[in-house]
Amino acid sequence: MSGSRTWLAERGSSVISELVSRARSGDHRAVARLVTLVESGGPGVREVASALAPYAGHAQVIGLTGSPGVGKSTTTTALVAAYRREGKKVGVLAIDPSSPFSGGAILGDRIRMQEHATDPGVYIRSMSSRGHLGGLSATTPQAVRVLDGVGCDVILVETVGVGQAEVDIASLADTTLVLLAPGMGDGIQAVKAGILEIADVFVINKADRDGADHTLRDIRSMMALVTREPNEWRQPIVKTVAHKTEGLEELLEAIGKHHSWLAEHGELQRRRTARASAEITAIALGLLRARLDVTDELASAVAAGEMDPYAAADRLLG
Repeated sequence: MSGSRTWLAERGSSVISELVSRARSGDHRAVARLVTLVESGGPGVREVASALAPYAGHAQVIGLTGSPGVGKSTTTTALVAAYRREGKKVGVLAIDPSSPFSGGAILGDRIRMQEHATDPGVYIRSMSSRGHLGGLSATTPQAVRVLDGVGCDVILVETVGVGQAEVDIASLADTTLVLLAPGMGDGIQAVKAGILEIADVFVINKADRDGADHTLRDIRSMMALVTREPNEWRQPIVKTVAHKTEGLEELLEAIGKHHSWLAEHGELQRRRTARASAEITAIALGLLRARLDVTDELASAVAAGEMDPYAAADRLLG
């Protein structure tokens, strides 16, 4: 952080324009610098957002989520290879657990994706969750905006291994893939987690294992309980063996069909508008918290019963 502050102070905000230009020309170091700036929340964040705004809004954002061990990283790697064969520029944000010592990302996902590390058309970034609940990092939306602005055609966001309530990815991605695996109790887990509501495509990975057909029946049974309108999207179920790339073509087809459906029904614009609204609200709340200064005098008055907390909040905002 201090290095970034010194660097910006010495060269001024004009360096942001230079970074954006280099990043859009394919300089991975410039992309990394921009992501670091928005991730740290330090100086230059506003300039980065302003410089990238004219280029944003074109990338297809695909989220991958599921319990630990279902094969999210392997599936992400296979999708990267497939999109690269189509000539698309791909960005990957892999949300890793935080190190209990440094607070940084453990980097397991980047290690598994090393086969794409030297590809100039692929940018991979591990981000620490930093204890943020929901399966993402608090700054993931800003990092997505950076990758969109520097020209990525597809952005894959892989969540940290999630439990029952980590569904933030649904508000960030255009298409959310929910991965399950046979023998992990994921059918029951899906009911508890409300995953039926956030999934756009179900992926039964490791489908060469015993129990894959049972998992498929579980999901179909759950979907049968939901009443849908005639034009409403019906989530396909795709069976894959990601490390063998089996079922990959079917998965790509399902993602493509969902993206077309979103565009045809106006849902793509609605989702992106909702995403922008949530991002604006988060920034505004962050700025407000930074400006608020709850004095000991005000807190003591509430604690002593001399003032109610609502009146104190009104005074604070006034």
